[in-house]
Amino acid sequence: MKAFALLSGGLDSLLAAKLIKDQGVEVIALHFNTHFGCGTEAKDGNPRNRVRQAADALGIELKTIDIGEEFLQLLKNPDHGYGSHMNPCIDCKIMMLRKAAELLRQAEASFVITGEVLGQRPMSQHRQALAVIEKESGLEGLLLRPLSARLLPQTIAEKQGWVDRQKLLQFSGRTRKPQMALARHLAIKEYPNAAGGCLLTDPEFSRRLRDFMDFSALAVGDVRVLRVGRYFRVAQDARLFVGRNQKENQQLAELAQEGDSLFMPAENAAGPTALGKGRFNEPLIALCASIVARYCDDSRSGKAVQVRYRRLPQPQEQSAYALPLEEARLAGMRE
Repeated sequence: MKAFALLSGGLDSLLAAKLIKDQGVEVIALHFNTHFGCGTEAKDGNPRNRVRQAADALGIELKTIDIGEEFLQLLKNPDHGYGSHMNPCIDCKIMMLRKAAELLRQAEASFVITGEVLGQRPMSQHRQALAVIEKESGLEGLLLRPLSARLLPQTIAEKQGWVDRQKLLQFSGRTRKPQMALARHLAIKEYPNAAGGCLLTDPEFSRRLRDFMDFSALAVGDVRVLRVGRYFRVAQDARLFVGRNQKENQQLAELAQEGDSLFMPAENAAGPTALGKGRFNEPLIALCASIVARYCDDSRSGKAVQVRYRRLPQPQEQSAYALPLEEARLAGMRE
């Protein structure tokens, strides 16, 4: 008997896969990469490899499937709307499970496992939402939620005896204590805390994303940029990302694409790298140079700072002296 388990890298999905594997079922982990973290990446875009670590700890095969481009189309207008921020949780789960359903036939697997817990998420894990997700994904009767299975209708896997229903659980609500106790019982020591998860549930990131989508068509490459640095709406058709430390400065330089603009202080000044997206005329270039100057070490002196500028892919740089932008003007552009 073979089953697919959606594995996010979080504790719930890990426990669900473990419970079914321990019943003798061959479990294959599926991870769908939306590029919005979803428990596997930090806000700055650096991978934590949680999913790989979880699969290795369970001793199961892992298939990672990139759905970034398709997910961006869904994000524009999800059928079931958003949660408290920019999170289209119901539509996201349906998309992943539809793809899992397609893979079932190809891999000759029999059912799908998720770590969903009844009542844990207000938008996507109440009874009605769970039923909608199961129906619209095309997995009616084939979607097993081991952590809450005994509170939900029996699935085909339980009716056919592929798994023992009495060994499944009846977790519900938002508390994490039962999962943590189960992890201790199963000798699972390393797992992320509940505060992690999809970036689309983060209020600050959601504000940035909403503003950026109003300004420009969103591409997968933009998602990583949106995680990094300070964010400024410098004009109706231009946005500026300013690094907060050396690591972010390096990331912004590496993430710059053709058509983007890079700003940085001259070599004799210590300060941030800034990445601009959009149209930059001479007055706007001067404004961005002043923003960079504001965050340079010499900004408190009130002296002008030499700032370099170039538009990719052009190798040649322009240079100008800029006074640090006053805080009142800066605040009006900050997101």
